[in-house]
Amino acid sequence: MTRNIVVRQLGQQPIEDTEVELVERKGLGHPDYISDAVAEEASRQLSAYYKEHFGTIMHHNLDKVLLVGGQASPKWGGGDVITPIYIIVSGRATTEVRTSSGIEEVPVGRIIIKAVKDWISRNLRFLDPEVHVVVDYKVGKGSADLRGIFESRTATYRANDTSFGAGFAPLSTLERLVFETERLLNSKEFKSRVPASGEDVKVMGLRRGKSIELTVADAIVSRFVNGPEEYMSAKEEIKDAVLNLASKLAPDYDVKVYINSGDIPEEEVFYLTVTGTSAEHGDDGATGRGNRVNGLITPMRPMSLEAAAGKNPVTHVGKIYNVAAMEIAQLIYAKVPNIREVYVRLLGQIGRPIDDPLIADVSVIPDKGAQLTSDSRQEIASLINEYMSRLPTLSDRFLKGEVQLY
Repeated sequence: MTRNIVVRQLGQQPIEDTEVELVERKGLGHPDYISDAVAEEASRQLSAYYKEHFGTIMHHNLDKVLLVGGQASPKWGGGDVITPIYIIVSGRATTEVRTSSGIEEVPVGRIIIKAVKDWISRNLRFLDPEVHVVVDYKVGKGSADLRGIFESRTATYRANDTSFGAGFAPLSTLERLVFETERLLNSKEFKSRVPASGEDVKVMGLRRGKSIELTVADAIVSRFVNGPEEYMSAKEEIKDAVLNLASKLAPDYDVKVYINSGDIPEEEVFYLTVTGTSAEHGDDGATGRGNRVNGLITPMRPMSLEAAAGKNPVTHVGKIYNVAAMEIAQLIYAKVPNIREVYVRLLGQIGRPIDDPLIADVSVIPDKGAQLTSDSRQEIASLINEYMSRLPTLSDRFLKGEVQLY
């Protein structure tokens, strides 16, 4: 297959040579992260049901999740959730399937509610899905044209949207540090050592030249702190852990770390929560407002605004192409010599085979003193063709939870 591939050289500065860089990550218990995660879990469990009962994944998109924050009354050593968090999953799905024995109804609502509660139970230590959360759904049937595109099997699956995906490699020092800071603070090892650290961890990174400032919000769990002194002690442990990580990942930078900088101790204002997430008291969330598929929000880099989570894993290029662009960029960076940075954009066109994007645009910043050669261009095109030829296998990886999406 001859694909539309463009490989070009960029004349811009690499990100780490610029004066200012901003990076953000919303962590495990952030309302936007929760919204993405439960949308994807609902899609995965519904896809598994379709495969088990009908032998194939049917058309669906469950990428419209709204989380409405509840109300809580944390206090030193305890507290309670007064009004539960409300989560509604919305979208489209195949709700009935014609089989040899007649029309079979799909229990879409039951699957969605179970999926949301399953994810919360597995990931948020102090949020009880039966007590602290109300789960609802509003799912309609897909439009006839999109179902028709989805079900057309005369060739490779066809895109059911016109959308693009964007990816880049490698991550900068700041990007790695922001990502790994949240992962460290939400690791089982750290939680066992500092249980007061909640799952709602948000990290904002600023680099100015060789100086880095990390602003970390960590929802402290009230049952583990009996007063301001214990609260401040927990904050110091979090700060020390982040500084220790920074010394390993960013040894050439001057790093400052701020934990819960909104605290005003003299006015008894502290970031204290009952369940470890700000969703318990008025902080809302929605799919697509959080991390991109590389786990970060990177305003200095190209990125798509698609909500990848919850979209069907077979034909929705808004999901598939964002992951593919990221993985292709990583592959090119690993395989092709003399590349400092690589950016990939894939554009899908509704009705077009998903393994044949309308364009695959690759832009490269070579190492200092190097140029993008014709051999390198050919190698990059070959890597893209090889990856796209096995693109349909992504569906199984989505179902197994092997693909990072947020």
